[in-house]
Amino acid sequence: MNNNYIYLYNYLIQISTNKNLYSGLKKQDTFSDRLIFFLIHFAFFLKEYKNDENSVKLQEIYDFNFRQLELSIREIGYGDQSINKKMKDYINLFHSIVSEIHFWDDYSEIEKKSKMRPFLENFEKIDDLIAYFNDFKENLSKKNLNYFLKGVINP
Repeated sequence: MNNNYIYLYNYLIQISTNKNLYSGLKKQDTFSDRLIFFLIHFAFFLKEYKNDENSVKLQEIYDFNFRQLELSIREIGYGDQSINKKMKDYINLFHSIVSEIHFWDDYSEIEKKSKMRPFLENFEKIDDLIAYFNDFKENLSKKNLNYFLKGVINP
């Protein structure tokens, strides 16, 4: 496993914990809310850079990020049996997110809201989050994959 991917993982964690994302939250944010934001960011990242040339590298990044998530869950104090179940749930959630954003560019704003609402049910300002993820996707398109694999990233 390549430790160069830690920069990308830390970047995704950093932008997923941005206070502005949580302004429309109906209650105090939880680990689950932060994890959902992490998974949404990661899904957009993989969607943007998915191609034959990057396939091996993206698989390594995928494996690395989910290994890091597993380590984070262990640090919280979950036991081995519950970690396996949690990871299965998180991976299924991630693949659901990937599936819903697959045709993101083709969706209307209303369709985008309906696709994201199941993942962001604790948030009141879905419109703001849709605008945020539109901007995030646009910013990803302006950079190449190697930009995120180096040590200096400015969100």
